[in-house]
Amino acid sequence: MNTINRLVSDELWEVVEPHLPLAPPRSGGGRPRVPARVVFSGIIYVLKTGIPWVLLPREFDCSGVTCWRRLRDWRRAEVFGKLHRVLLNQLGRAAQIDWSRASLDSASIPAKRGQKTGPNPLDRGKPGSKRHILTDTAGIPLAGLLTAANVHDSKVFEELVDSVMPIKGKRGRPRKRPDKLHADKRYDYPRCRQTLRKRGIKARIARKGVESSERLGRWRWVVERTFSWIACYRRLVVRYERRADIHEAFLQLACCLICFRRLQNRF
Repeated sequence: MNTINRLVSDELWEVVEPHLPLAPPRSGGGRPRVPARVVFSGIIYVLKTGIPWVLLPREFDCSGVTCWRRLRDWRRAEVFGKLHRVLLNQLGRAAQIDWSRASLDSASIPAKRGQKTGPNPLDRGKPGSKRHILTDTAGIPLAGLLTAANVHDSKVFEELVDSVMPIKGKRGRPRKRPDKLHADKRYDYPRCRQTLRKRGIKARIARKGVESSERLGRWRWVVERTFSWIACYRRLVVRYERRADIHEAFLQLACCLICFRRLQNRF
């Protein structure tokens, strides 16, 4: 139980538990259902260490298959999306989200063949996926998407901007749009600038052949740091899951844990 408490503290479980679906009623005999906290700690262990499901230590008293199935079911129930929103609202009420500037970028990762994979132009056409992340000024992940590695960043620009959930602050109406948005030259297209103009966001997109990377890099580096935080969860360094929903669940959970650590002032 010590390992479980170390991975899932009482403070974290207090936030997570209300958003988990109720266990289905049991009919007849059979083995008792594994407690949700044990399963959740097993999922986090796999996420942090990157080990295969079958190698989940016996001390969890839970099989990797059970954790995988529960992760799949919780993803279908949008547990991690709800949890992300709750944590962002807590950060907003604590005045820890800075809407003055936001940054977005993408990062490609190797992947097995499956949903949302494609030839990676940066890795000699090997199969890969791409993560798109939008953060606030401090690097808090506000939204994230998963695509194939051969999908151009500008094509999911509007979807990523609109996927930021309304976040409550200390006062006033919930907010979902920053004052300015920083991006590199891969987003230097009229449609991207028009997307921001329609939403009242000032575009700070580097122009091809005009601006150097150093000028906007002082603001965009925070999203690169967020990718580094995500890479600390070893299961996300390489995409092993053929199913996109499983990898997306891991990605959402990592963003939730980053937000929770921020609330705890751990970085």
